[in-house]
Amino acid sequence: MQSILGLRSVLRSTSVRNICTGLTRLSTATYEGDGKTSVTILNKEADVGLLINSYSQVGFRLSNDMVVLGPMALFPRTVLSWNVESHEDINEQSLSLFAALEPKVDILIVGIGDHPMTPAFGKKVISFMAKHKINVEVLNTEQACATFNFLNAEGRVVAAALIPPVTMRINEDDMMRRQISKSKTFEVEDY
Repeated sequence: MQSILGLRSVLRSTSVRNICTGLTRLSTATYEGDGKTSVTILNKEADVGLLINSYSQVGFRLSNDMVVLGPMALFPRTVLSWNVESHEDINEQSLSLFAALEPKVDILIVGIGDHPMTPAFGKKVISFMAKHKINVEVLNTEQACATFNFLNAEGRVVAAALIPPVTMRINEDDMMRRQISKSKTFEVEDY
């Protein structure tokens, strides 16, 4: 019980990067009724499959409100814990899961945290997946999450192997969201 409470406090105190806030899609009937445009938020639709809403140093939050701690293997409708510690642990054995799947995935997105990718590492991953006729893209985790969401929303057969970053980049949007949430903490509703 103590470990769960400790984990909750870590999750609350850890900065979280929301990557799915601006992803929208127009519905097929854009002008209905009095000429208003309707917009559908992708991560609220059940038929799109799993999308990554946010990530932090400890894991990922998916569109179904599931929190995955540590590295994960993500598919359009399934998520698994991925048994790697860092990008150095990515090898033929850790990637063999993606090669064994039927039907084959169109593309595998590998998110290596915030470590820079070396040409030797990229070549090793790409050559192994090429043997199994699977396209692969090796990116940092932020770009990998956005790429997975986009391809999954398009209906592609995509998989992602993601490692949480060690550090988080903070931008102006993150600071503004923090200030807004901090100010709302002290607001009291009138009854």
